[in-house]
Amino acid sequence: MAPDRPRRPARRPMAAALALLSGAAAAVLAPPPQPANAAPPGAKDVTAELFEWRYESVAKECTTTLGPAGYGYVEVSPATEHIQGGQWWTSYQPVSYRIAGRLGDRAAFKEMVDTCHAAGVKVVADAVINHMAAGSGTGTGGSPYTKYDYPGIYQRQDMDDCTGPITDYRDRWNVQHCELVGLADLDTGEPYVRSRIAGYLNDLLSLGVDGFRIDAAKHLPADDLAAIKRQLKNPSVYWKQEAIHGEGEAVSPTEYLGNGDVQEFRYGRDLKRVFQNEKLAYLKNFGEGWAYLPSARSGVFVDNWDTERNGSTLSYKNGADYTLANVFMLAWPYGAPDVHSGYEFSDHDAGPPNGGAVRACWQEGWKCQHNWPEIRSMVAFRNATRGTAVTHWWDNGDDAIAFGRGDKGYAVVNHEGSALTRTFQTSLPAGTYCDVQSRKPVTVGGDGRFTAMVAPNTALALHVGARSCG
Repeated sequence: MAPDRPRRPARRPMAAALALLSGAAAAVLAPPPQPANAAPPGAKDVTAELFEWRYESVAKECTTTLGPAGYGYVEVSPATEHIQGGQWWTSYQPVSYRIAGRLGDRAAFKEMVDTCHAAGVKVVADAVINHMAAGSGTGTGGSPYTKYDYPGIYQRQDMDDCTGPITDYRDRWNVQHCELVGLADLDTGEPYVRSRIAGYLNDLLSLGVDGFRIDAAKHLPADDLAAIKRQLKNPSVYWKQEAIHGEGEAVSPTEYLGNGDVQEFRYGRDLKRVFQNEKLAYLKNFGEGWAYLPSARSGVFVDNWDTERNGSTLSYKNGADYTLANVFMLAWPYGAPDVHSGYEFSDHDAGPPNGGAVRACWQEGWKCQHNWPEIRSMVAFRNATRGTAVTHWWDNGDDAIAFGRGDKGYAVVNHEGSALTRTFQTSLPAGTYCDVQSRKPVTVGGDGRFTAMVAPNTALALHVGARSCG
């Protein structure tokens, strides 16, 4: 959850501090002989990232929206006791490994996992294991702490030798042993620290968690993460690491591929540039053709909570650019997609409305992007077209594109300022389909062709799982 280059915090230590906190992902070598899980296992690989939602609200959303829409996973914000405060980044400053934070207690977490499983949705827990909190005080669960001393869990001898801030991303030791925005850096080379972290993750596994998003992974050596993962009850558990790519930096995201998935931050950055300043026609070979990480090992997103705040990607504030970028992501067969779902903000530090309680989508500031009809409908498209390659690519040389997904689906994205009317060639079986974007019927002929008008800044999507708009 951090920007590429954290800046040294001002006197308000944690605002900038935690904007980086979530920021590099953890990597872990999957123990041989089991291969790492890059794309989430199973037929449904789309994750709804419900940022700063209380656990009881997540449980309800799994039942009412995520399960029925076909989401395979829900990612929840960190389940630890953390520092007090209303800012969102307090969740990323652990005080202990008890589940006693703003978003709910242990019972609420367990109920959420069980409810989501009953709805057919797996649970990914955002895990903060690179550092502990800065400052001093009493945590959300009543635990006293001071920096470098967290009673019952860690003391000064468990911290890295460098107690100054990270200052040089070209220096591997500085990046992986010094303090990310002033937060107490754990010495993950020590067996004791590794065992405590593994114990925390194993506790979450015992509650039914299906995978982890490892926060700030770039700031932990890949070998340390591998050693931690080997101590898990399920060493082959789904494992998604936040390792931000930075040109000329000492630590590369590729180092973490042996441990599991790695989040490909270039994906969202480049989508912003293309949708706002270039041509959608350039997306014809988007993914590995752009020198990204291997598709089967990559986690991708249009935005997340850090990037929507630092402006490196699109966000809900970008209107049709944002909506269509999400539609494209879900239609395009590269990586395993995360759909970010957060809340309105004007203050970078603002915490979730109602302390994370979501009484209703699109009210009280909750944006619920995962439930926008244009985005939600594409989850089923992705599930229906899984395993098929891109076919019948077409573009107008500018901002209108179309492509098939074998004989399972076909998508059109019109980012032009005028309507697009043409006949499209597909490999779809003949018959009537429902355009899941407009909810209007479309007839495909025996030659695989159909004719349609796509309004400006909208999309069209057909798939074999939607043969009727009824």
